[in-house]
Formats: sequence, C-alpha cells, structure tokens
Amino acid sequence: MKSFMTEFKEFISRGSVMDMAVGIIIGSAFTGIVNSLVNDVIMPLIGVVIGGLDFSALSIVVGEATINYGLFIQNIVNFLIVAFCVFSVIKAINKMRDAVKKPEEEKEEEPEEDPADIALLKEIRDLLQK
Repeated sequence: MKSFMTEFKEFISRGSVMDMAVGIIIGSAFTGIVNSLVNDVIMPLIGVVIGGLDFSALSIVVGEATINYGLFIQNIVNFLIVAFCVFSVIKAINKMRDAVKKPEEEKEEEPEEDPADIALLKEIRDLLQK
C-alpha cells in the first residue's frame, strides 16, 4: 500500500498537473498585461470617444451603499479582451495543428503498394480460389 506522500508525489509530478501550474502562472502574468491594456489604453480611448467619461468613477449611491457599476463595466471589458485573446491563441494553435495534420492524413489515405513478391502471392491465391 502506497503512503499518502508517495501518492501525492506521483500526482503532483504528472505532466498534466505541471502543465496546469505553468498555465496558471502564465495566466496570472497575462492578467497584469490585460489589466494595463484595459486601464491604460482602451478605457481612456473609450472615455475620449464618449466625452471624457471615466468608467471607474461611475457609481450610484443608494442609502449608505455605493454601487460601483463603472468598475463592473471595466471588468466586463477586461473579460472580453481576455476571452478574445484566448480565442485568438486557440484558433492559431488549431490552425497550425490542422496544417500539420493534413499532410499526415494525405499520407495515410494513400494505400501502400505491396512488394512484387507479395503481389504475386496474392495473385496466385486469388487464382486458386477461383
């Protein structure tokens, strides 16, 4: 019976867990880039287009509660940008994978010709069956 620590070591050293860890780290770094893109580039441009309005300052006060719907709008824009970037990357990866697969599939579709001696044996077999 394996110990808990042995099983844990095997689990954590699997390729899929390591790939997931790398993805999370890269995703965290990517979030900083996207937030900067949204906050420092896109949102100011949108603000200029709609008359200098800063989304992050948009809010409604209801009693003692403040509803910051401008921050919500900004987070929606962040999400859409991240989703678009991920979609673009996945689409590019799939396109490259398809480009690599097509030549391989074409090779598989072509039936290989038998060597001359095997073809002769098959011909003899077919004649004997008749």
